[in-house]
Amino acid sequence: MLIIRRITFLLALVLALTNTALAEDSDLELAKKLTNPLSSLISVPLQYNYDKGFGPNDDGSRSVLNIQPIWPFSLNSDWNLVTRTIIPIVDQQDIPVKGENKSGLGDILQSFFFSPKEPVGGWILGAGPVFLYPSASDSLLGGEKWGVGPTAVALQQVNGWTYGMMANHIESFAGKEDRTYISSTFLQPFIAYTTKTKTTIGLNTESTYDWHNSTWSVPVNFSVAQLFRIGKLPMQLTAGVRYWAESPEFGPEGFGARLVLTFLFPK
Repeated sequence: MLIIRRITFLLALVLALTNTALAEDSDLELAKKLTNPLSSLISVPLQYNYDKGFGPNDDGSRSVLNIQPIWPFSLNSDWNLVTRTIIPIVDQQDIPVKGENKSGLGDILQSFFFSPKEPVGGWILGAGPVFLYPSASDSLLGGEKWGVGPTAVALQQVNGWTYGMMANHIESFAGKEDRTYISSTFLQPFIAYTTKTKTTIGLNTESTYDWHNSTWSVPVNFSVAQLFRIGKLPMQLTAGVRYWAESPEFGPEGFGARLVLTFLFPK
């Protein structure tokens, strides 16, 4: 119920901003921009993920609502700064063991991409720092460590196709001494195709390698998204399925689900 109330509040807040949404971009161009993580488009995705198979008996489950505001800034005639923030609201059941249930805020991740306004050799590029904040409301929902590292993205967009990779590496530098040191590399290769009907079909992996424990987490995500409007406000609804090709011991297994509602605020 807590997550439902928070979702309702967020929807009301975003819908209250509909007067700021203008229709200068065609809807097809908006759909294409949404596949570009460095586009000059203000958006607020609300991404819900469901995964299961946690714990020694594979009976644990986790629901996560990621609030992901994306805000681009024009620095000068040549450069943009694109901020991407992930604020997770977590509800997990029977993790790490049966009967252990927790709900609340997880650790916040924030990335800053400095990006040339024009492609370089046909590639759209961005790079900068990424920060991990120990914002979790409970020790079971986060690592209780501050983290920092580099992040980068490179992609191309040709004839409706978008393909590329986003990556980062995070090392913890402060936090509770009794918690495990964080050293993780994230790799997200992606490919998507946007049709003339503003439908986007996408495939990616969101692989994380834990250097401390020498383990991979590799969910493979397939999704279908549709751009539409409610009044003047453009929105995109995405539905997807994921399969855990690899995960640590007692981690998620099998299939999971993803649902995303994205609010767009074209300039």
